[in-house]
Amino acid sequence: MKIGYRAGAAALAAAALFGATATAANATTGEDGTATGTVFVQTDALTGNAVVAYDRLADGTLRQGGTYATGGDGLQLTGSVADHLASQSSLARAGGSLFAVNGGSDTLTSFAIVGDRLVRRQVVGTRGDAPVSIATHDNRVFVLNARDGGSIQGYLNLGGYLVPVPSWRRALGLDPNATPEFTHTPAQIAFTPDGTKLVISTKGNTSAFDVFAATPFGLSSAPVVTPVPGAVPFGFQFDAAGHLVASEAGTNSVATFTVGGDGRLTPLAAVATGQAATCWIVVDGQYVYASNAGSGTLSGYRIGADGSLTPVGVTPTHAGTVDAAVSADGGSLYVQTGVAGMVDEFHVGGDGSLTAIGSVLVPDAAGGEGIVAR
Repeated sequence: MKIGYRAGAAALAAAALFGATATAANATTGEDGTATGTVFVQTDALTGNAVVAYDRLADGTLRQGGTYATGGDGLQLTGSVADHLASQSSLARAGGSLFAVNGGSDTLTSFAIVGDRLVRRQVVGTRGDAPVSIATHDNRVFVLNARDGGSIQGYLNLGGYLVPVPSWRRALGLDPNATPEFTHTPAQIAFTPDGTKLVISTKGNTSAFDVFAATPFGLSSAPVVTPVPGAVPFGFQFDAAGHLVASEAGTNSVATFTVGGDGRLTPLAAVATGQAATCWIVVDGQYVYASNAGSGTLSGYRIGADGSLTPVGVTPTHAGTVDAAVSADGGSLYVQTGVAGMVDEFHVGGDGSLTAIGSVLVPDAAGGEGIVAR
């Protein structure tokens, strides 16, 4: 089996490299000294999902490069408008690999990252319906399927090729008939920073965090569930101290938690944004920014060492503020604004303030979610 897999992987790699030559040649590369990083944006187009590559220039603005088909289709959950997947982390980077969900095809795509270009390696099934979020840690990749009560499937990441592990599948047991879909399907899956736990936010379908114990060899049979009644937890990330920092769509709030060794979450702080549809979150050092899709704004907070939250301002964006990412140096923030399918660009000040520096219109990305920056 090992020999067969390696031979198949080599053949796939050769085919991908050959087939991607023409597309990759269209990628824009910066002149010497101008391109300082990359930003990849998923379109979630219903009749052909794609990832659009951008060069991140020295001033933080973006310049479009190539567009790379994922080999699958996007998805629009019922009831959604600016946020077709109603999820966070539908695009994920792990070293030299980029992973994208194809919600309409029930597949996951693996790309090799070559500078500001992508080479499609593989498209693999997710053993569930409507994949919406991806988690990675070391050589493990997990995908969250949103429909049919929710499920997760795990893979071994072997040099960017994903090998599904049947015993790493878990059904979440949520109500499959709860409506509307966009507020009652699970939103995100992510590893804790040390990789020992896998966390899922369920939104309005139980309004809870499900936490599986995770090792390099498998998962606990069932999650530890921490209900947060009425909060409708949506997006979350971890700060440098290991606090879980979450958006709560039910109360339009930002909240912080500790994750205990037993998998239970303990609340630390919660602050109402005063905005509408607070659903996505991005952590940038000691600051966190929440996307308010209904208000077209970003709410910023400074995170204290104890998990406290201090407001640093509200910044307007284009309509439908959704998924966001920050550059590796923390100096730039990029947020998808889903109504028109744009990415708004901001400079992050030393005090956490945001200054708009431009925006780009992403081809065929109205309603799209999924963005990573480096």
